[in-house]
Amino acid sequence: MILPIHDRIRAATLDAVERLYGLDRATLPPVVVDYAPSRDLGDLAVPIAFDLARRLRKAPRLIAQELAGSVGAVPGVARVEATASGYVNWFLDRPQFLVERLMAAAPDGRPQAAPAQPESGRATPAKTIVEHTAINPNKAAHIGHLRNSALGDTLGRLLRFRGVPVEIQNYIDDTGVQVADVVVGFRELEGKDLDAIRRIADTTRFDFYCWDLYARVTEWYAGDRERLKIRAATLHDLERGDTDAAAAARFIADRIVRRHLETMARMNVDYDLLTWEGDILRLQFWARAFEVLKDQGAVALQTQGPLAGCWVMKIDEPADEEPAQEDPKNAGAPANEQGTEKVVDEDVETREKVIVRSNGTVTYVGKDIAYQFWKFGVLGRDFHYRPFARTSDGRVLWATTPEETPDEAAHPPFGRAGSVYNVIDVRQSYLQKLLKQALVAIGHPEQAARSVHFSYEMVALSHATARQLGYEISEADAARPFVEVSGRKGLGVKADDLLDALARKAEAEVVKRNPDLPPAEARRVAEMIAVAAVRYFMVRYSRGKVIVFDIDEALNFEGESGPYLQYAVVRANNIFQKLRDREGVSEQALLAGLAGMPAGELNGEGGAQDLWNLALEAARLDEVAEQAVRTLELSVLAKYVFGVAQTFNAFYHRYQILNEERQDLRRWRAAGVAYFRAQMTRALDLMGIPVPPRM
Repeated sequence: MILPIHDRIRAATLDAVERLYGLDRATLPPVVVDYAPSRDLGDLAVPIAFDLARRLRKAPRLIAQELAGSVGAVPGVARVEATASGYVNWFLDRPQFLVERLMAAAPDGRPQAAPAQPESGRATPAKTIVEHTAINPNKAAHIGHLRNSALGDTLGRLLRFRGVPVEIQNYIDDTGVQVADVVVGFRELEGKDLDAIRRIADTTRFDFYCWDLYARVTEWYAGDRERLKIRAATLHDLERGDTDAAAAARFIADRIVRRHLETMARMNVDYDLLTWEGDILRLQFWARAFEVLKDQGAVALQTQGPLAGCWVMKIDEPADEEPAQEDPKNAGAPANEQGTEKVVDEDVETREKVIVRSNGTVTYVGKDIAYQFWKFGVLGRDFHYRPFARTSDGRVLWATTPEETPDEAAHPPFGRAGSVYNVIDVRQSYLQKLLKQALVAIGHPEQAARSVHFSYEMVALSHATARQLGYEISEADAARPFVEVSGRKGLGVKADDLLDALARKAEAEVVKRNPDLPPAEARRVAEMIAVAAVRYFMVRYSRGKVIVFDIDEALNFEGESGPYLQYAVVRANNIFQKLRDREGVSEQALLAGLAGMPAGELNGEGGAQDLWNLALEAARLDEVAEQAVRTLELSVLAKYVFGVAQTFNAFYHRYQILNEERQDLRRWRAAGVAYFRAQMTRALDLMGIPVPPRM
């Protein structure tokens, strides 16, 4: 593990301040390490003299001079200079810097298993749970789920990269309204029992079949609101668990979840645990959480008014915050009549949220509260566990279960997290606040502070993409800047359909560029490109921005896109393949003699700084990853990676490598490209983007 140069500089600076001025480092401000505006002025700049000036009653220029003369030898640093304005500028030992990092990189450029660790002297941080995807198991995954999973998976990868133990969970709402609606559709619209449903599942693309059935059920309810009573009765059956409807729901959910896992595997998304909502009920998690909330006075029974008979939680938020919204997992019937949430004007007036309906069924908010308590280990109960499937890397994917299983002893410890990130769209912001409020109400404010809603905005379609996917653009849609989609109405974009469309277009481009590529290999490469197109598009924008997905933009090999990033690495790989073919030596042998080779170009002789700029920019990955985690803005990583790819492509077009006659120039340029490739591959891996062998 190489101690990052920033950490070395911080440590050396603090040591110098203690020696010179007798100040306790615990009382000192954080040491900021910036990049100098010009490589001629230095590589890194420390402005601590400005922070110390008032305390020491000295000019920043004098403090900077004293520090520059006192820091002594620092591994990886060639010299230290003070500027007239008061900065301490650090000039790195460029050959040592680059060789050191090349030696630490995996020899083939692939990311190492654990590229980052906690800082020296610090304990391993507590486990973090990232819950994401959480697709209702009633139909196929849609384009919005792709943004959720891309963000959640990238967040988990970044946390692991920073040395944080991470547990990825996927919540399966198998007792909710959507699953009940599909059960109603099979029973009421199609007259199918469980055996008939099994036959359909065995002979159709089941998640697609249920997609259409769900839209039909929605229209059926709209035709007669009295039919919502059938939904309410079915919900009761699902929560009881011992009915024919519950058996059908369990089968439907299981089959569709397995389809969802296949879809997410295409996106390079895996999980550690599937948490089934039905188990929260069957193991009395909610009953226990309800007791605690009642004991603490956090919920109250309404005895009159529109919510009579409901248990509600009073909302602590200021009156000018966003009012309560309809539960997005339910449809709009009164909370005390139909067993579903209403668009509650009463919530706006009374600042109360229904937790348990008057008919005794718990809203999904209540179940989420119990789940959040369990995540932090404050519920006092645990699930049983069963192997469910295998992940793409061969690990066991575990699932919760209400009964003890023979394999249970083999499962890793789940829950009891130090921090929790719930990746859910921005419409759930109000309801996520209730989870924090519930934790505070039962005496766990620290856990509430570490309960994070990782929110994001919706995904829409460009007009061109909507047409490519077979949508008819209405006059109303044409007048808007983008096309909104609705899964409830059957107008969503299935995730697999989108990936297939991207792969088809990518394959045509791959075949055009590589006519000798076997068809199977062309399809494999095209699938990798499709994944890159989606995943980069989903993280390149700020989480708070509505995404207007455009197929052509996402697949643009020359624009800000996943394929552009992939192509930069493929181009670097090609350089080394040709060098191996031409010189007959391995990459390791090619770079082995760097330590004793003249490094004039790397050191900027003649004013050329492009090679060093490429290496230094590639080295910023660790700090950018830290910034992305600290700010929870993953677009920081995406923009950085795109910038590095641009820097490499500019270098590639300007400087010869393969045909450079001077061995020292050829070797050092190859070294810079090797380091770029290693860092770029790591960065793409953080976004779940694979590198194809050819493009």
